[in-house]
Amino acid sequence: MKQYCYYESSIGKLLLAGADGVLEELHFPNTVEQLQIPEDWQYDEECFQQALQQLAEYFSGSRQQFDLKIAPEGTVFQKSVWQELCRIPFGQTASYGEIAKRIGNPKACRAVGLANAKNPLPIIVPCHRVIGKDGSLTGFGGGLKIKKQLLDLEA
Repeated sequence: MKQYCYYESSIGKLLLAGADGVLEELHFPNTVEQLQIPEDWQYDEECFQQALQQLAEYFSGSRQQFDLKIAPEGTVFQKSVWQELCRIPFGQTASYGEIAKRIGNPKACRAVGLANAKNPLPIIVPCHRVIGKDGSLTGFGGGLKIKKQLLDLEA
């Protein structure tokens, strides 16, 4: 059975979901209100205590890296991109091209962008740290305003 809970952050209400204390999904405010919670999901803050605590620390500026049990669902390629995103240091950014090179596939910039867009655990897996080659803020599931807020928080 899947559990879920909400976290009220400085960027709005986040939805966390997973099973048996393992975080599988995090949804931004712009999708939380539209999301239909499946009837078989159970509201349970207790199983996400560690995630809620670490999110509070992150948004207060005292946490730079998450240490949680996570299980994002995706392809082998997507998971390789997401692992690389976790290696981008707090307060720094990388371009899609840089990520493609780091995973050994320098021509896969667009595929990296698509994998970034499919990241089911934004913030935890810091896809907001990926920017355009020219340094511009580019597409982001939470919206560019939230991307800028997260980057400003880390600056």
